[in-house]
Amino acid sequence: MAEPGWQGAEGQTFEAFFERQHARLLRALYLLCGDAAEAEDLMQDAFLKVWERWDRVGRMEDPEGYLFRTGMNLWRSRARRALRATRRLALPRRPESHDPSTAVDDHDQVMRALAELTTRQRAAIVVTELLEYPPTEAAHVLGVRPSTVRALTTQGRAAMKRHLEADDE
Repeated sequence: MAEPGWQGAEGQTFEAFFERQHARLLRALYLLCGDAAEAEDLMQDAFLKVWERWDRVGRMEDPEGYLFRTGMNLWRSRARRALRATRRLALPRRPESHDPSTAVDDHDQVMRALAELTTRQRAAIVVTELLEYPPTEAAHVLGVRPSTVRALTTQGRAAMKRHLEADDE
C-alpha cells in the first residue's frame, strides 16, 4: 500500500492528485446517480482504491482516467446490485435481455418503485435485500424490532410489486 505522501513518476503526491480531482469526480458521479450522499460515498471509495494502488497509478500516463474509470465501475456495480436485489423482490422471472434499452427501462422502473415506498420500507428493503442482512441484524442497524423489519420488508415488496405491475399494463 502506498504511503500518503508517496510521489508518482511525475513527482505528484496523492494529496495533490486528490485536491485537483475530487471536485470533478464528485460532480461526475452526482450526474450519474443523482444523489449527493451516494456520489460522495462513491468518490471516497474510488479514491481509496486509487490510494491503495498509488505506487502504480501515480506512474500511469493517465491516472485521472484510472480514477474516473474506477468511480464509474463502482457506480455500475452498485446499480447492478440494486437492480438484481429489487428484481428478486418484485419482478416476475423472465429471460435476461442483453438489450441495453431494456436494462435502462428496468432500472428506471425499479428506481421509481423504490421511490414510492416509505422511507422505512425502503430502508428495510435495502438493508435486508441489497445488503443481505438477516432480520435480526437489520433490526439492529435500523433501530427497530426484527418483527418490524419483517413487516416493513413485506409491505415494501408488496408495494413495489403493485407499482411494477401497474407500469407493465
